[in-house]
Amino acid sequence: QVQLVESGGGLVQTGGSLRLSCAASERTFTIYTMGWFRLAPGKEREFVAAISWSGGSTYYADTVKGRFTISRDNAKNTVYLQMNSLKPEETDVYYCAAARRPYTGRAPADFGSWGQGTQVTVAS
Repeated sequence: QVQLVESGGGLVQTGGSLRLSCAASERTFTIYTMGWFRLAPGKEREFVAAISWSGGSTYYADTVKGRFTISRDNAKNTVYLQMNSLKPEETDVYYCAAARRPYTGRAPADFGSWGQGTQVTVAS
């Protein structure tokens, strides 16, 4: 399995921005569909965004569309999540995920590898 390491989380004010990064260990990074999920205590893991291996296709949860942008740099084996206009209810642990196949869906089960997560806290 590919190893994933997230970074970029932290504390931000309502309406602020953060950019999360996820570095992958494999040189075959280009064959992976990459995604971001988030998890709050007592809730189920929630899909945020995903991106195809080429970066040509992106997918977003309705709740973040227009505010978040997922991108990838295959030369650096890294995927990013730019988050703008953050809201307090988006305080969560954000997880990077990888699927060794084309995009098949936004369920956690569609992704086989996960990072350890990075905390994002949006202060009201």
